[in-house]
Amino acid sequence: MYVLLLLVPLFWGGAFGAAKHIITEVPPITAATLRFGSASLILLVLVLVRSKWDTAAIKKQWIGLMGMAVTGIFLYNVFFFIALKYTSAINGSLIMATTPVFITFGAVFFLNEVFNKRLGFGLFLSLFGVLIVIFKGSIETLLTLSFNSGDLLFVAALACWVIHGLIAKVVMKDVSSLLTTTVSMLVGSVFLAICSIFEGGWTDVATMSFQSWLELAYMSILASVIAFILWNEGIKQIGTSKSSMYMNLVPINAAWISVIFYGSTLHWQQLIGMLIVIVGVFIATSRKHSKTLKSNPLQMLQR
Repeated sequence: MYVLLLLVPLFWGGAFGAAKHIITEVPPITAATLRFGSASLILLVLVLVRSKWDTAAIKKQWIGLMGMAVTGIFLYNVFFFIALKYTSAINGSLIMATTPVFITFGAVFFLNEVFNKRLGFGLFLSLFGVLIVIFKGSIETLLTLSFNSGDLLFVAALACWVIHGLIAKVVMKDVSSLLTTTVSMLVGSVFLAICSIFEGGWTDVATMSFQSWLELAYMSILASVIAFILWNEGIKQIGTSKSSMYMNLVPINAAWISVIFYGSTLHWQQLIGMLIVIVGVFIATSRKHSKTLKSNPLQMLQR
């Protein structure tokens, strides 16, 4: 599971560049609806084919599933995309980089997960590395940083994602990670679809470029279906706090993917920051006497 979770920040990191291109052709909420709507349909087919639909479990945890859908799929995406209209990507990255901190402390206080020196040091080290990546090692960028209403929307997005992660741990005591992902994504997609009507951007979908359709397929299958299943399974198996540490790798992957596929530049200070993040995540998630988990992506889908 520790190894499989590395795929989550890889897929989510790639989604940043893909989403940035797609929303140049269609409005953001419409793009989010396309992504999660298609992903939820794929998941639903997968659940039905494998006979994994469990009505009793859904009824037992329907409040939690609804909460995950509203916070992690609907509100998170609405706040995130609207915030980008009013603030910089640097501000947004800085705010979202604190996610593992809040998820970890939330898991300790509300879910009774264990907090130790190894986890704390790894958390601090990886957060420090993320800040280096975001600010490119420039003190001047840090000192000239200013905040606005868009940053408050990013804080709202941060709160939604933290709540989503904490609820998931409780829900998956009774519901499998596959079914949890499917139901929460289906419900969240419905809310996104309703919201997208007010954008009036569905007429632009027909004129989307081939590149955007490929990027949408990537975001739907890899960044949504596979990544969310692995993310929820990780929360279930190793806990919310340790799983959240992997989110520090998202900006790392987003950076090098943007360099390779979208022509962005990478500074040597950012490379140092990336290395620090990787070391921090390794320290926080490694165990001295870890047992080998014989799991693979196919087994994750079967659960």
